[in-house]
Amino acid sequence: MSPETPSPGSARSAAEVNEQIRALWLRAGGTLSAQERAEYELLVIEWAEAIRARVIEAA
Repeated sequence: MSPETPSPGSARSAAEVNEQIRALWLRAGGTLSAQERAEYELLVIEWAEAIRARVIEAA
């Protein structure tokens, strides 16, 4: 599975991305390979953007 870069303005919520992060860690058994690490980093960036968008929307 190759990590995909989310498009700007991704419609996925922080909760959805968080679920993907959790699933990745479960699949990896707690130790990430280099490829999984890259996927994790992209997911964390997407999660942070989703959180930021929610905060801006609430303001």
